[in-house]
Amino acid sequence: MDIRKLNNGEKIPLDLLLLADPSRESIEEYVNRGECYIAEIEQQIVGVYVLLPTRPKTVELVNVAVVEEQHGSGIGKQLVMDAINVAKKKGYKTIEIGTGNSSIGQLALYQKCGFRIVGIDIDFFVRHYPKAIFENGIQCRDMIRLSQDLSE
Repeated sequence: MDIRKLNNGEKIPLDLLLLADPSRESIEEYVNRGECYIAEIEQQIVGVYVLLPTRPKTVELVNVAVVEEQHGSGIGKQLVMDAINVAKKKGYKTIEIGTGNSSIGQLALYQKCGFRIVGIDIDFFVRHYPKAIFENGIQCRDMIRLSQDLSE
């Protein structure tokens, strides 16, 4: 598997990004402000992530998605670890990520990759998404914020 930055003019893998974020408008906004990276196996895109600078020396991993048939294969972890390494190489001191309270697998993955829970944005998904989101039988209401110090 190869992970690389999406080239200028290359089409963003919107269908894949929509797996992790149901808002096309949000995706288009942060992809334009950030950097999109794709994972490919035999020229087929199997994963994607977006790094978005937010504050001086801080970057947020705003979308991590893997094609459904590859879930559980370790690609998500490879994407997260690649994002951490890219952020370090670019000189960032902190990398942040947010996920829904109902995203149980993602919460476990991010903590396995070294992220720590630093806060909860109550009712984030209720305020910012017009339709209720359900995952694992749980309504996604709150944004769980995680962070990692890259200077360690």
